Amino acid sequence: MLIVLISVFALLGPVAAQDSAADPRASTGGAQTLEDILARQAGQAMDDSFRSDAIGDPARAAPMTDQLGTLGGVSDSELWRALRYGKADITTQSRGPAAKTLIQDGGMWWLEFRQGPLLTYGSYLLGGTLLLLALFYLIRGRIRIDGEKTGRKIERFKAFERFGHWLLASSFLVLGLTGLISLFGRKVMIPTFGHDAFSTIAIGSKWVHNNISWAFIVALVIIFVVWVVHNLPDRTDLNWLAKGGGIFSKGHPPAKKFNAGQKLVFWSVIILGGSISLTGLSLLFPFDLQLFGPTFAKLNAIGAPGWFGMADLSATLSPQEEMQFAQLWHAIVSLVLIAIVFAHIYIGSVGMEGAFDAMGSGQVEEQWAREHHSLWVDEVTTQKPATSTKEA
Repeated sequence: MLIVLISVFALLGPVAAQDSAADPRASTGGAQTLEDILARQAGQAMDDSFRSDAIGDPARAAPMTDQLGTLGGVSDSELWRALRYGKADITTQSRGPAAKTLIQDGGMWWLEFRQGPLLTYGSYLLGGTLLLLALFYLIRGRIRIDGEKTGRKIERFKAFERFGHWLLASSFLVLGLTGLISLFGRKVMIPTFGHDAFSTIAIGSKWVHNNISWAFIVALVIIFVVWVVHNLPDRTDLNWLAKGGGIFSKGHPPAKKFNAGQKLVFWSVIILGGSISLTGLSLLFPFDLQLFGPTFAKLNAIGAPGWFGMADLSATLSPQEEMQFAQLWHAIVSLVLIAIVFAHIYIGSVGMEGAFDAMGSGQVEEQWAREHHSLWVDEVTTQKPATSTKEA
């Protein structure tokens, strides 16, 4: 009998091993294994249908009158899994898109990215930009007007153009400051001012941010309408870029009303600012604008993820995931645009002599205009002579 038993177990051993190999969770009774837990914590792609499908089946459950029967045929753990994977039968009086999402399983990656890489690399970007501009100023100094000043002025921007520019600039500065408070406030301001003071500042910043955003959108439309025709690329831009705009050397290449550098800033503001505005509207009116799910579906359709060796993007997003992507995109693009605006502010103020007058009074020194925008000056002077303000 002992020999028979040993023989039977010897024959059943390989079968059990094969079943375990075919189903890695056979030894746990279908529950997750250590490998499953580690893979999920590492953010690796995995098939968790063994959990998402284990939400109970009332039709197959033991009667509630039996000793092992469950209320409604679903155990507590199965109910929580159904809620977690959005498969529970939920009824609510609210008709909002996210009303039936009681547990949002995909939120931790957003929180970790927002509190980690977004803050870290955002600080590097803004701090590094300011440091580079300071070093450039120490090495290059202020870009002076090379020739002798004539005392004659040329109108560079009309009052409406300056209004659009300053409306955009002032609203963006306020939005940037309040946005940075919302993004970095917990890390920077709470240790300095405490929770109560930060709460007051954060609530005020949010209110200002939400309302000033409309001025930014209006200004964005204004500057696009009045300046787009002057910012279309042409062949003179290639020469300007090849010579670095004269920033690193003496002399300035010919340019029209806007040189290549200004055109790059213009299109950066229009494209990035437009993207910020769109995601901002999505955040102001949550769950109404579905931006990322449809975009991911279109990218998958043309095979864009495969160009970078990636799998298809998930195009089926919960309302909360849409908001998380919108918030991250809003913050990332805003940080990039703030860095660009830092450089623009530098050139338009301390970095270049005579540049601020263009947006200050709208009148620029003729010699400055000839050095930086000679082709535009030729156009203007053939149409209207310069106004003389030189003292006798």
